[in-house]
Amino acid sequence: MREFDMLFRPQCDKISKDSADPTVREIAMLMDERSLSPLARSIAVRMVDCGSSNDVELEEGLTNSSQVDCERFGIHWVASPRHADVIICTGPVSVNMKLALEKTYHAMPRPNAVLAAGDGACTGGLFAGAHGVYKSGRISDVVPVDVLVPGNPPSPYEIVLGILKCGKIIAKKKI
Repeated sequence: MREFDMLFRPQCDKISKDSADPTVREIAMLMDERSLSPLARSIAVRMVDCGSSNDVELEEGLTNSSQVDCERFGIHWVASPRHADVIICTGPVSVNMKLALEKTYHAMPRPNAVLAAGDGACTGGLFAGAHGVYKSGRISDVVPVDVLVPGNPPSPYEIVLGILKCGKIIAKKKI
């Protein structure tokens, strides 16, 4: 039975559970709560840059680094919204990106989740109400948002935590 548990339940290392960083401890807690089903543990993610300054994108790139290694949490980056469970939206929504964001959202299979990462995506940031920004710039003005990850920019671990929360929301929607 122990071999079965080792195969299907992701194991968090001792360092994660005892980390000084509360985000890392919360990730370890979410990993322990995850379902035994291999299908419930895989999260395909697509990123949509709605008009950001690329600060959040740099942190998203670090989620694949050897230190964070988002693959060990079952997070996979995909190139098409048709393969995505979660879309990560960054930056305030520009007028020119509104239609692209809507098309990306509607191309996703259901159930799905939307994560707004960074202050620009969550609140419109410094550009809220600017000429080239759609309404207030918030992602929620265009598509429904399930998880907000504020910060300028949020850390790679905060992004991973937001994706895992989206995975938990999707699992509830499937039921």
